[in-house]
Amino acid sequence: MKTRITELLGIEHPIIQGGMHHVGLAELAAAVSNAGGLGIITGLTQGTPEKLAAEIARCRAMTDKPFGVNLTFLPSLTQPDYPGLIQAIIEGGVKVVETAGNNPAQWLPILKEHNIKVIHKCTSVRHALKAQSIGCDAVSVDGFECGGHPGEDDVPNFILLPLAADELSIPFVASGGMADGRSLVAALALGADGINMGTRFIVTEEAPVHENVKQAILAASELDTRLVMRPLRNTERVLNNPGVERLLAKEAALGNTIKFEDIAPEVAGVYPKIMQNGDMDAGAWSCGMVAGLIYDKPSVKTLVDRIMAEAESIIAERLKNVL
Repeated sequence: MKTRITELLGIEHPIIQGGMHHVGLAELAAAVSNAGGLGIITGLTQGTPEKLAAEIARCRAMTDKPFGVNLTFLPSLTQPDYPGLIQAIIEGGVKVVETAGNNPAQWLPILKEHNIKVIHKCTSVRHALKAQSIGCDAVSVDGFECGGHPGEDDVPNFILLPLAADELSIPFVASGGMADGRSLVAALALGADGINMGTRFIVTEEAPVHENVKQAILAASELDTRLVMRPLRNTERVLNNPGVERLLAKEAALGNTIKFEDIAPEVAGVYPKIMQNGDMDAGAWSCGMVAGLIYDKPSVKTLVDRIMAEAESIIAERLKNVL
């Protein structure tokens, strides 16, 4: 299947694995790339340029296909070494960077200088248009269904994707609610050039997370995510658990007076406890509503092949038969 995104990135299938904290490691990124999609290493999980360089080298030893690195630009009292991380990406020969968070404009010139394609994650058409105007090569349009940070507009993909298609001239992929061949065909029909999957890729054999995480997603329905940090205008969709319930209780009690420090025990530093140790009650971790569509734990290749076969069948048979 050829789309603008497969042509731009030099990949076989229009499927991207989104950057996920303490999930986007070399094992998963390489598996997705080997299956014909675009795997993504999560840069800030590595933290330092030296560790990111080592992870890029580890991934390159596992695949000869294109893969990318996610860089999330966040306001912080202690800023990550972004120049060093970008240098590690350049020296590692990575040709795709997925950016998220703050406007990546200041980093685009050096990335462009080294012929690195930039895909910026956006939760609104206005942000996607801004990304286009500053020179991003593509965008990931994230609907309200997505795990992680869906923005503050609460627009689901059935509305957001056709709006984006009407306004954008650069390629874009649909993120949020993507799980199978039906998702891919729907995204293409609504104007996207492919899909970005996060939560679905966690429940695969190669995903380097604790088995408890995979089983929690398998057991979840579409009703089991919650929105946290909304009073701070940093909304995050997470899978419900006792830690999330504690967080929501604090938000309800403190109202508009709440500060990040009040909820830090439930959100700061919890990812290693959950993803590595399997402590599922430690706090809030990103998960999309798509959990309700996840029923098994295949290999990445089995999953990608199944998505493509289902999509091609829908296009060739179901859609043809309804005409």
